[in-house]
Amino acid sequence: MDQAIAKAQTLIEALGYIQRFAGKIIVIKLGGSVMESPEALTHMMTDVVFMNTVGMRPVIVHGGGKAISRAMDDSGLEVQFVQGRRYTDQRTLNVVEHVLCNQINDNLVEIIEKLGSNAMSLHTLSSCVLFGQKLFLDDDGRKVDLGAVGEITSVNTKLIELLCEADTVPVIAPVARDKTGAKLNCNADTAAGEVAAALKADKFVVVSDTHGIRRDVDDPESVITSVNEAEIRAMIADGTISTGMLPKVEACLRALDAGVPRAHIIDGRFSHSLLLEIFSDQGVGTLIQK
Repeated sequence: MDQAIAKAQTLIEALGYIQRFAGKIIVIKLGGSVMESPEALTHMMTDVVFMNTVGMRPVIVHGGGKAISRAMDDSGLEVQFVQGRRYTDQRTLNVVEHVLCNQINDNLVEIIEKLGSNAMSLHTLSSCVLFGQKLFLDDDGRKVDLGAVGEITSVNTKLIELLCEADTVPVIAPVARDKTGAKLNCNADTAAGEVAAALKADKFVVVSDTHGIRRDVDDPESVITSVNEAEIRAMIADGTISTGMLPKVEACLRALDAGVPRAHIIDGRFSHSLLLEIFSDQGVGTLIQK
């Protein structure tokens, strides 16, 4: 009986969140080790289907760096990174597009549909919704050419919103097209932040391999449950936030600057972390607000 009452209390707690976010767009950036584990991925997609079933509008943007590196190695291609970004020549771009679009994206859509919701692939081999321009990095005033690497300049929000209204989960791969139709490999965190910003999402959730932002990167117990933009910028300035966490946090700040009320960084390895962050009072990651 006690277990049944506890379950009922959990449902009642979730009710307020379901009512609050009904019809609202939630952009989820999917990455990290959850992409490598079929079990963790199924748990995460179950959360997405739950959200969709109760009237929320989840939108997925996914990465796939580890799978791309493996595919390049299998093809005999050297993996090169410049300032943390993958150098992308034409052969690398072909591998990137195949892995992201034909493998990872199609697999996510298949899992979602098996779990009972409709989903649609959005990428350069189907319907592209990301458009951008070639990205050059700066190295002491010198332009660094990364090959076919881009930054997002616009998002086809109309198509994404139409799919959401039709109870279909958009699943977006981070490959964009430029004005000439050329394809560009984009950072998945950055692309997801741009999607959240363009859609004016009600929430932006970054699924990562950490429980959230730590005050001390070496201390798992130093996770910050809630932080504002000013505190985030101070932590970037003093080096507390750096390397792999930096693009995730910058994507969150981009979303907040565009009017997204809340951004979250959660650990996808923790079972049903997405539901716990959105539907419970406690949450399981770091909440970032203006």
